[in-house]
Amino acid sequence: MIETVGVLGGGAWGTALALAAARAGRTVRLWARDPATVAAIDATHENPRYLPGIRLDHIPATANIAVALRADMIILAVPAQAVRSVAAIAAPYLAHRVPLVVAAKGIERATGKRMTEVVAEAAPEASPAVLSGPSFAADVARGLPTAVTIAAGEEAAAMALCHALGSASFRPYAETDVTGVEVGGAVKNVLAIAAGIVSGRGLGASALAAMVARGFAELRRLGEAIGARPETLMGLSGLGDLVLTASSVQSRNFAYGRAVGAAGGDVPAPTALVEGIETAFVTRDLARRLHVAMPIVDAVAAVLSRKLTVDAAVEGLMARPIRREAG
Repeated sequence: MIETVGVLGGGAWGTALALAAARAGRTVRLWARDPATVAAIDATHENPRYLPGIRLDHIPATANIAVALRADMIILAVPAQAVRSVAAIAAPYLAHRVPLVVAAKGIERATGKRMTEVVAEAAPEASPAVLSGPSFAADVARGLPTAVTIAAGEEAAAMALCHALGSASFRPYAETDVTGVEVGGAVKNVLAIAAGIVSGRGLGASALAAMVARGFAELRRLGEAIGARPETLMGLSGLGDLVLTASSVQSRNFAYGRAVGAAGGDVPAPTALVEGIETAFVTRDLARRLHVAMPIVDAVAAVLSRKLTVDAAVEGLMARPIRREAG
């Protein structure tokens, strides 16, 4: 029975998931690396930097990771490229086989590994799982209706995690296709950048719809090539998350893509964390190794690395040979 939850990550997403766990009746402790964030949460019962105005009653914060890890379940809500380092810090304090739910959406740039694979290496005592799906931190924190997927290697474990976090406003669905859930959550960030580029360049709603549809075809091809189930990719953590992040400026990836599209040839530096930037390059490399065609992902990577302008990338995509749509 899961009664206590430790959340690693004092940003908006970690704070929102701490609130979700508290609403589900769990006893929660939130770890943040930044002592100033911890002090602000404990003094004001808010996270003024990331989620101002949202009360965090009964959620204490700590800068001592060992304290946060005295729990029946751990949620790791740090950026994807920081998952290995934080998991390694946590490893000495983790109980044997404690569920460690990764809430980051990405692929490790240095190794090309999925987040649960990274956790398995960095914290081998833990039992890795993943939480993904169409969800904005602000919506979850405010208690707006949200549905996500929690995947673990065994159905009973996934169900236990869903019951631990489920509430009237937060609906988790259990899944055992960990690969599919992770691939969907990671690659949709790259496609959200592409959608933002289309929007920022003023290419119209028709072009945006085509990009999302063909981008999803690329996501599906890659997922199936590495063992994901098609029905998983069609679910919340694949198509559902893509629909959300490819259509809203609340998505950092979409908002950054719009800035890139508006700039045309000059790629601006991101002003906030944009997970899809790193994921674009690692996804491109993975697809090439697997001989999976992903022209939209290739184009995003080329634009972000300043090898192509936005207009040249669009021209290249439109000039691809005509063929059947399927596949």
